[in-house]
Amino acid sequence: MSVVEARGLGARTRRGWVFRDVDLDVEAGERVTVTGPAGSGRTSLLLALAGCFRTSAGTVRREGVVALAHVPGVHEPEPALTVAEHVEERRLLLGKRRSVAVDLPLDPGTLGRDLDVLGRHLLGLTLAWAAGPAAVVVVVDDVDSGLSAEERALLDEALDALTADGIAVIAAAREAGTGRVFELEGHR
Repeated sequence: MSVVEARGLGARTRRGWVFRDVDLDVEAGERVTVTGPAGSGRTSLLLALAGCFRTSAGTVRREGVVALAHVPGVHEPEPALTVAEHVEERRLLLGKRRSVAVDLPLDPGTLGRDLDVLGRHLLGLTLAWAAGPAAVVVVVDDVDSGLSAEERALLDEALDALTADGIAVIAAAREAGTGRVFELEGHR
């Protein structure tokens, strides 16, 4: 069953199409990597699939919550909050009575501004997971420039853990990763 379905989806600005004619189905527990050249609209498409970017053509259907994980420059950790404060804030925002059980390889006292690239991704995935989503959107562009091979493997393990729980993962990256690849072409 599709948790996210796009038909003829497109976004146009005064400068032209950001992306257009996107037909995409994402199943529960599936990992899809949206690839394409710089400026092809990868991040904008993912934000649109999550309901955070206005589109001008087509439709998106979401079955359940589509949560944002770390999206550089768009959805970042709050610099002055600690990891523990981020998790507690999410618990309160979601109206959960009990604390959210989190097993992060991060120091709970680390401030958002002091998290490295991997830490930002792991915290973002944890906060997205807390919402009980059907799908999680994460942008992993430029990860290679900030992560070692071991750190990339840890991020892949975290993404795989989500899919093993039946949560779809929709990621944007310059190059194909694990799972199904959806290539987006530039439309300007």
